[in-house]
Amino acid sequence: MNNDQERKGKGGKVLPGSKNRTQKGNSSEVSGLLIQAVSTTVTYDSKALVIDGKRRILQSGSVHYPRTTPEVWPEIIRKAKEGGLDVIETYVFWNYHEPVREEYYFGGRFDLVRFVKEVHEAGLFVHLRIGPYACAEWNYGGFPVWLHFIPGIQFRTTNSLFKREMERFLAKIVNLMKDENLFASQGGPIILAQVENEYGNVEWAYGVAGELYVKWAAETAVGLNTTVPWVMCAQEDAPDPIINTCNGFYCDRFSPNSPFKPKMWTENYVGWFLAFGYAVPFRPVEDLAFAVARFFETGGTFQNYYMYFGGTNFGRTAGGPLVATSYDYDAPINEYGFINQPKWGHLRDLHIAIEQCEEHLVNANATQISLGKNLEAHVYYRSPNDCAAFLANFGSSTDATVNFRGNSYLLPAWSVSILPDCVNVIFNTAKVLSQRTLDDDVFTWNITMHDSSLPSSSWSWYKEHVGIWDNNSFEASGLLEQINTTKDTSDFLWYTTSINMTAKTEQNQTKEVGLLIRSLGHAALLFVNKRLVGIGYGNHDDASFTLSAKVKLHTGSNTVDVLSVMIGLQERDYIMILTDLTDSEEDLSFMQWTYQVGLEGEFLGLENASLANSSIWTKGSATPVNQSLIWYKTVFLPPEGKGPMSLNLSGMGKGQAWVNGQSIGRYWSSYLSPSSGCSEDCDYRGTYDASKCLKKCGQPAQTLYHVPRSWLQPGENLLVIHEELGGDPSTISVVTQNGQLICGRVSEGDLPPADTWEPSVGFASRTPLLRLSCETGWHIASVRFASFGTPEGNCGALSPGSCHADVSSIVHKDCIGKQACSILVSTDKLGDPCPNVLKSLAVEALCRG
Repeated sequence: MNNDQERKGKGGKVLPGSKNRTQKGNSSEVSGLLIQAVSTTVTYDSKALVIDGKRRILQSGSVHYPRTTPEVWPEIIRKAKEGGLDVIETYVFWNYHEPVREEYYFGGRFDLVRFVKEVHEAGLFVHLRIGPYACAEWNYGGFPVWLHFIPGIQFRTTNSLFKREMERFLAKIVNLMKDENLFASQGGPIILAQVENEYGNVEWAYGVAGELYVKWAAETAVGLNTTVPWVMCAQEDAPDPIINTCNGFYCDRFSPNSPFKPKMWTENYVGWFLAFGYAVPFRPVEDLAFAVARFFETGGTFQNYYMYFGGTNFGRTAGGPLVATSYDYDAPINEYGFINQPKWGHLRDLHIAIEQCEEHLVNANATQISLGKNLEAHVYYRSPNDCAAFLANFGSSTDATVNFRGNSYLLPAWSVSILPDCVNVIFNTAKVLSQRTLDDDVFTWNITMHDSSLPSSSWSWYKEHVGIWDNNSFEASGLLEQINTTKDTSDFLWYTTSINMTAKTEQNQTKEVGLLIRSLGHAALLFVNKRLVGIGYGNHDDASFTLSAKVKLHTGSNTVDVLSVMIGLQERDYIMILTDLTDSEEDLSFMQWTYQVGLEGEFLGLENASLANSSIWTKGSATPVNQSLIWYKTVFLPPEGKGPMSLNLSGMGKGQAWVNGQSIGRYWSSYLSPSSGCSEDCDYRGTYDASKCLKKCGQPAQTLYHVPRSWLQPGENLLVIHEELGGDPSTISVVTQNGQLICGRVSEGDLPPADTWEPSVGFASRTPLLRLSCETGWHIASVRFASFGTPEGNCGALSPGSCHADVSSIVHKDCIGKQACSILVSTDKLGDPCPNVLKSLAVEALCRG
């Protein structure tokens, strides 16, 4: 790696990165020229953030730099900008930047400076959420585990030890940004910073100490002299000048705690995170757009999508309990960096419509007008004859026609129409005209995915020893708490003891007893005399579990080995309690136990390429399958093309996978979600929550695991699997996306695209457009369906209706071979198969590289 990729050092020092990188202000390209717009001052008033003296309406999106690789950061940022964002928001992840106290790492995926500079070069601003507590479904909430072992420390309260460490890290990041000239006053992109994170949700538990801590955190942040405003999210008592902001699915009813602060929304959840054993959550874009429009309608000034790109929890970065490796979040840009349509496109059009109202929103106060039950307008007047309006139907069931300023407007239920001139509707949140992509549909699998099985004869394996495997084990009386023992160096901790049955059984006889494990998390494997007799695990909402097993113990000594397994670390301790209930209810918890941190394979480093050819691996004609605690190894060639790549681990149980020594994360394919509760066609109308819209019931939360292309090398690539429960490695395949099905549907009665509207001019044409586009580098290769009339069905299953004109030849002529195309939805263009009938154009096409 070059210096720009690798910045790390010890003793509190950060090695300097490349100093010859061209520094640019927030900019955009016009006619091939780079137009710089460097911000120098950032303040705020009651209406908005004020950048260089100008109030701004700002659209923001969360992109966490470690959840993808530096090679794709520019592409993600470019797509965010094209989607209408002004700001990229990211947490700073303390535990990976300071894994050992005063030993810092800012390299690879954790090169924060490089990431901020990439955002800068794209012409966007940055909101840096330093925290340093993050949550973010990240391991230990972003805290380094070594904090836990400072004697006398208490987190997030008026504890001097914690405050010392927090202040030191805050200063470290602020000074790093200053040294690289990255704050706005230095010509950089950082216009906002955040201290703490959602502390208001837990402050009550700390009493007065919590209130004092909030004041201290605010004073400490301001004292760092960043020259940009600081925010505290979900913190009603954030002291001046800190801006308190809203987090949630809806923030239109939020008000800041001072009339001098702007109304800001730092986490607008575009979906929800994924957990093992759960169905996949999603949020309809109609509801998301409704929430955003309502926020700006009611005086909002800054809103951030959490997440705009979610990415992947590589390695052991996923938080607990049981958070999955995919952090897709149903975001506008999916886990693999592809645009998620129609979410991306519909929100882009929304941003365009709101931007057309910006001068009204930041320079006028709203006049609220009731239009009926659950119906209202908010009008922003710059002068009596110059206004912008938002018309809202916040009822969840009934469409309505309203009269506004002498004109009639149809408002679908749970929708907002935006009128930048108080006359013309240029966008309605419930009318989705953007194309759809079908990447996540079973229908598309054989069309857009290439699935390459790995030769079953190529596998080697290594069987883990059960229980104590090395002389670095130790003994203790009673059961030890897992975090204090492993210090999070491994997900695994062996608990081993023995039960002597000599006094309880006749010689050469066995006795059936019951063993019971009670655990606060997250999973455990129980072995008796080295044989697996039980598996137990919890879930994300309740990681605790009880595991019971009937076992036969023989005369003499019987070994009991318990492998306790963590799946992501939270800010809490986990204790295992083992009790013999069936036989005389003897409590084994206080017996003498032997402990071993980690697995033998971890200690050996079996995932590393240096051991790929070691004799420690066994190779034979029959690869063992469905065995617990076994390591597998093979090699594979990189798939052709440049499309996203993943491993299909649906035939495996639970474990972790590495490619060329890089961990792609934990997998758990055998943990199925509940079979009921899903609604693939979830009604967007009405209040959304994380359990409202679910898909893939009765299936694993995740079967495909992202492998970044930059982790591959020409020729053979090493794949290592550690399987905990039992699976069949011959079922593993390499999956690449080599195409994309796209679909559009627009009617004659729909609005023209929002970006064709100009102030004082109106729409360039009242004729609607159907737009299609492929990912960068791909083109429209074929037209699978094209009908003008009354087409039926949904994307992926379209069919001609009673009125039908096959317009494939027209679409073919306008679109084949192009990355993007537009088709006028009119009878002049497409003919008239049924006069006096409102017609729609529906097209389904295939993109290829």
